[in-house]
Amino acid sequence: MKHSRQLLVILLVFTLLFSVGCQADNDKYIDGVYNGSGEGKYGPLTVEVTVEKGKISDIKVLEHSETPGLSDSILEKIPQEIIKAQSAEVDAISGATVTSNAIMQAVQDAIKDAEKK
Repeated sequence: MKHSRQLLVILLVFTLLFSVGCQADNDKYIDGVYNGSGEGKYGPLTVEVTVEKGKISDIKVLEHSETPGLSDSILEKIPQEIIKAQSAEVDAISGATVTSNAIMQAVQDAIKDAEKK
């Protein structure tokens, strides 16, 4: 009887530790809306990053001086990739490396204030 209680306590402790460890990934960032900037090919680029439930949930490019039409798909794709990866370190788009890097730099600038220390 005594051993079964000890076993039960040990199992409960491991369950608690495991569940706390799993939750740590869900709250990498502090919820809120953050702004950041990066240097594009033709000038500054600013973004707004929304964090919900500890994860990057939305990225909006607020201002940029990149070439209209040519940069449109990059301005959509890179933020989508960052949200998917939950990291600003994603692959740049070939032929639009400077713009890609500007978006990544702006997101990094924004989320530095959101990172839990």
